[in-house]
Amino acid sequence: MIQYRQIHGKRRAFVKVGQGPALLLIHGIGDQSDTWRDVIPSLARDHTVIAPDLLGHGRSDKPRADYTVAGYANAMRDLLSVLEIESATVVGHSLGGGVAMQFAYQYPERCQRLVLVATGGISRAVTPILRWASAPTAELLLPLLRLRATRVLLGSALRLLRRLDTDLGNDADDLQRVFDALPDSQARRAFVRTLRSVVDWRGQVITMLDRCYLTAGMPTMLMWGTRDPVVPYAHAAVAHAAMPGSRLEIFDGAGHFPHHNDPARFLALLRDFLATTEPASHSVGEWRDLLRRGASAVAPISVAKVA
Repeated sequence: MIQYRQIHGKRRAFVKVGQGPALLLIHGIGDQSDTWRDVIPSLARDHTVIAPDLLGHGRSDKPRADYTVAGYANAMRDLLSVLEIESATVVGHSLGGGVAMQFAYQYPERCQRLVLVATGGISRAVTPILRWASAPTAELLLPLLRLRATRVLLGSALRLLRRLDTDLGNDADDLQRVFDALPDSQARRAFVRTLRSVVDWRGQVITMLDRCYLTAGMPTMLMWGTRDPVVPYAHAAVAHAAMPGSRLEIFDGAGHFPHHNDPARFLALLRDFLATTEPASHSVGEWRDLLRRGASAVAPISVAKVA
């Protein structure tokens, strides 16, 4: 199922299955295309599904390279081009949501719709674990993950948090899966470089709120779990208000991975969204007018409560 292509001299791993309108599924930081395993078979019945392992993740190469959100958006453009796909509905989870939004901003003519799942890039707030991992000392401590004793201790802590019914424990299995990939030194370096491009000790570094008005005319759906321990649920309302005409779907009791917590509902909502919206039609003139009007094109958004 996994395919490989060399792009700019670097091996990129991806899943490409099915036939029909294109769906590009972009995973989050430290993850890989396997995160979509529960939904790909159903979507592939009537769509061409492309799910890459981002550079530095999964089975893709992990070189010293550009791991910024803009760099990843460029990589998505290049992968679609190599696969002879002109445009797609883009679904992004967590960091992948930031990449999806950046892709829509950089290449609006190639983005039919946006689906943002527990997306990053809304405001500063983020789990303290990611703030710590972005610190300079993290490069000294993350290698401890290659020790079996460290991984056992971490697993025990996550299981305890789950028994205590904490939000972090709610995502214990998924967080364990991400941590299990980090004992590899190349994966650690890529993880840290990616993380530092979007998070520092104060929280998330970049925000998409200043350009959300550009989604006017772009069918957009947000999905969020009410118990998200990574990117707070409060960000959902802020993003929804900032994106004209967007649709917000809440997964009550779900954590940072709503597509894992309730894949059946995730699929039903995504299919309904695809069926009830038309792909965006890009107009250079309308895009220019939106840019000229700027953020005044939509109501001002306050982020004070979630910063």
